[in-house]
Amino acid sequence: MSSRVPAILRRISATARTRGLRPCTALALFALLGTGSAHAGSSGSLSLTSDYIFRGVSQSNQRPALQGGVELSAAGGAHAGAWGSSISWLSDLSTTAAPVSSSIELDAYAGYRGKLADAVAFDVGAQYYAYPGDFPSGFNRADTFELYAGLTVTASDRLSLGAKYSLATTDLFGYVDSGGSGYLDLSATYAIAPGWALAAHAGRQWIEGNDAFAYSDWKLGVTRSFDHGASLGLAWTSTDADDALYTNPHGRRLARSTVALTLAQTF
Repeated sequence: MSSRVPAILRRISATARTRGLRPCTALALFALLGTGSAHAGSSGSLSLTSDYIFRGVSQSNQRPALQGGVELSAAGGAHAGAWGSSISWLSDLSTTAAPVSSSIELDAYAGYRGKLADAVAFDVGAQYYAYPGDFPSGFNRADTFELYAGLTVTASDRLSLGAKYSLATTDLFGYVDSGGSGYLDLSATYAIAPGWALAAHAGRQWIEGNDAFAYSDWKLGVTRSFDHGASLGLAWTSTDADDALYTNPHGRRLARSTVALTLAQTF
């Protein structure tokens, strides 16, 4: 889920690179987790959002997106999951001369969670972002593999703080020669009342070899949780990205300030 820039994706490389953890690898990990422990658990989610925003940039051309995911976890801390969403940012690049057809993002991830102290938890792992579809010859595919490490500190009964860093070991979402790009995610969540939570986020995307496209993003949101796993969230997002570089062929400014409403159900 990430900063996607149509302008840079129109640059063609001689070889499309798609390395790393494939979705089928995650399926194998699911099987191992499901059979390796009598205490293994599972969870899932379905959501509908008015705009799929990832790292401050719209992935759905500022239109609604349907999303869902599932995760398996073992008692020892190992976990693996898959997540998907409808998207349009790749298909929006399509032209008669170079048609592009890709309307879904499929992610697979695996990692390990544990505790460094009673109030300090960590999560380390890897994530693969896949974009199946039809692309013109020589198109630099957006498929991306990242390693990540994160910490969460429970500061009080109401406040939790988080920090996470993701490092791309392949080209980042179609940017040519961008291996080594990184994203820093800082977050805070505060429970203001039973069933209500405020969330704040600040992030920074570095793109190796493409400094002009680097940017920072921010988000402020509120979530209302209901019985049986339902929730409704409202979030404002903004960035300092260069509008000229983050405007798609339809004239939509994908990194502009925006508000998104999300209805979710966990199970």
